Amino acid sequence: MARFLPNWFSSDIAIDLGTSNTLLFLQGRGITINEPSVVAVDQRMVGKNRVVAVGREAKDMLGRTPGAISAIRPIQKGVISDFDATVEMLRTFIERVLGRMAFMKPRVVIGVPVGITEVEKRAVKESAEAANAGEVFLIEEPMAAAIGAGMPITEPYGNMIVDIGGGTTEVAVISLGGIVYSHSVRIGGDNLDDAITSSIKKHYSLLIGERTAEQIKIRLGTAFPDDNLGTMEVKGRDIIAGVPRTIEVGCDEIREAMSEPVAAIAEAVRISLERTPPELASDIVDRGIILSGGGSLLRNLDVLLQRETGVPVVLAGDPLCGTVLGAGKVLEELDRLKQVLTI
Repeated sequence: MARFLPNWFSSDIAIDLGTSNTLLFLQGRGITINEPSVVAVDQRMVGKNRVVAVGREAKDMLGRTPGAISAIRPIQKGVISDFDATVEMLRTFIERVLGRMAFMKPRVVIGVPVGITEVEKRAVKESAEAANAGEVFLIEEPMAAAIGAGMPITEPYGNMIVDIGGGTTEVAVISLGGIVYSHSVRIGGDNLDDAITSSIKKHYSLLIGERTAEQIKIRLGTAFPDDNLGTMEVKGRDIIAGVPRTIEVGCDEIREAMSEPVAAIAEAVRISLERTPPELASDIVDRGIILSGGGSLLRNLDVLLQRETGVPVVLAGDPLCGTVLGAGKVLEELDRLKQVLTI
């Protein structure tokens, strides 16, 4: 029914189901949902009634919930880890987007990591269908990110995209509308947060929460030395004394703390360049590498990767929303771009 209505009445939706954030694109209106992939559940309940909150409201509960309520991330490393919680999160977001059109069963395009198993693909499709979606299509996230970044994916040239999400880093070489080579590592922005948490615990005997680690990464995080970031105060709980304590940390020690996951991302890019067919590799040298995804916003990551590879590296115009914008473009031009879908 939706496809026969004017474009501004369309109920078709593109979804970036990310480890850290879930974004929804409604055809004709653009991005309408951009919220954390977090669900607060009541452990005393079962089924859909156990969901207390989703998205930003649920994330605000992280580390602050009473014993019976827990805030969980139903997407881990880019794949579904809690099916029921994912269904309820998607159902809530879809109903919120459609409003009065919630009775419709929209066509849905969902971004999925490169190389996920058929079982994992089926879980994504079934979760969307259980959340009231109609026809469900899947697109590999690097392909969607490349389309969202405006890369000429259908031309006979090599294009390299590095999509760094919350749980995964995916490198893909694209030509003639297909992925010629891809390499994925389950390391992303969340690993940077975990590295900061572990370092502060090790060096200061101080426990900090997820949100504090993320704030430190945003304020002080850099992949390459930067003398302009200074220091910041960090509050947490002293492991030994068991009382709140405040310390001061600097950008150099935070950069050192994140060095291992950053090195793993750089290694994934190097491996991909080494294994790219020569003709396409020469195109990439001329055209450069495009960075996308929230993790690509780490300061000076482009500088580090350019020094490590010798290839120009450029940040996408909208790295946070590139995947869902690309999936949305596929939705709007489904007949022309259907070849890029995996199912």
